Amino acid sequence: MSGHGPAIPMTARKSVALRGVAEIPGDKSISHRALILGALSVGETHVTGLLEGQDVLDTATAMRAFGAEVIQNGPGDWTVHGVGVGGFREPDCVIDCGNSGTGVRLIMGAMATTDITATFTGDASLNKRPMGRITDPLAQFGAQAFGRKGGRLPMTVIGAPDPVPARYKVPMPSAQVKSAVLLAGLNAPGQTVVIESEPTRDHSERMLRGFGAEITVADTDEGRVITLTGQPELRGQSVTVPRDPSSAAFPVCAALMVPDSDILVPGVSQNPTRNGIFITLQEMGADLVMENPREEGGEPVADLRVRFSALKGVEVPPERAASMIDEYPVLSALAATAEGVTIMRGVKELRVKESDRLDAMARGLEACGVRVEETEDSLTVYGMGTGSVPGGATVQTHLDHRIAMSFLCLGLATQKPVTVDDGTPIATSFPAFEGLMADLGAQITRSNR
Repeated sequence: MSGHGPAIPMTARKSVALRGVAEIPGDKSISHRALILGALSVGETHVTGLLEGQDVLDTATAMRAFGAEVIQNGPGDWTVHGVGVGGFREPDCVIDCGNSGTGVRLIMGAMATTDITATFTGDASLNKRPMGRITDPLAQFGAQAFGRKGGRLPMTVIGAPDPVPARYKVPMPSAQVKSAVLLAGLNAPGQTVVIESEPTRDHSERMLRGFGAEITVADTDEGRVITLTGQPELRGQSVTVPRDPSSAAFPVCAALMVPDSDILVPGVSQNPTRNGIFITLQEMGADLVMENPREEGGEPVADLRVRFSALKGVEVPPERAASMIDEYPVLSALAATAEGVTIMRGVKELRVKESDRLDAMARGLEACGVRVEETEDSLTVYGMGTGSVPGGATVQTHLDHRIAMSFLCLGLATQKPVTVDDGTPIATSFPAFEGLMADLGAQITRSNR
């Protein structure tokens, strides 16, 4: 929701060993897509394991506004009765996507080739984020968009009355842009082609195929070429949402920071377009083992066994950024407790997330006594070793859930407590974070101003 209530500061203190099982919620990216594709299908889609964070709930509300019947049967158990490709009705109200860049960009794509008009808004953070990267390719289909200066929300999108297919090369690694174009291509005749120079998370391609779309993926000299045949009849499906690797990264990294920790994180997605963080942690020397590998809902998953480890700094290759872009904040926090230097390059995309995450992490780490170097496209963290980070700071989160959780994890391993100015944004993606961490033994408290 676009309204933001009173700030609730939260403080993390040096913790005893974390122990137990961390039941991570469902994957946010897949949850968004399950609701949207269910709404664009004919018949019933049954979703289990849906993430019930505010971002996904806002997408559910949006799908109702476009005419789909979306029902919550129980915790994580949802049913969507869709309207079919091209069947969206014009909403009677402004579509409020809260804090979710994924939600607003995918929904814009899904409605851009239907002859309807919709106005989108969000919270203070989302309304600062650039939408031109979405509206520019959607214009190739015949859609129009009118927003604030700089292509920002609130924004009105007028769907194409006579859509044409598009061929679009994504100028930056972005699964949101790719997915928006593919969703727009569903209601355009002929073939829509998306070309990406670096592979990004492929949940949209997998799910489109699962719902009955004709889609091919080919690696060529030009890049990864994704071709979608428009105007299919998507059929409702049963979707089991795997557990979110981005959310799993927080307890995983916390356990690696806090001495003597030993936790199990079951059923986490191991999609190769999302597992860059786990590869990086193992390169740093993490005692991180993937147990019981299997497939759930068309996605590879595994149980993660994580034990405290004395880590070493590494250089993360820039080509890995697309597979772990949301995990760099918590990796930066973890790097502060490692021995040696960790260098993260090719990460300028972090500057246009819920906040400028490069700047937010750099300033927060400096406040905690950690030396960093920041460029437009990189962050270097000079690790201080286990138990050596001073802490004792209040960090500005800029309404960013991942900044808040990253510094709360760091505070479990610093000499003095670390406070974040506002923990309320955590509910957008990981509402169970506070309780889950407490069950593992983490010392995290909140206070109302």
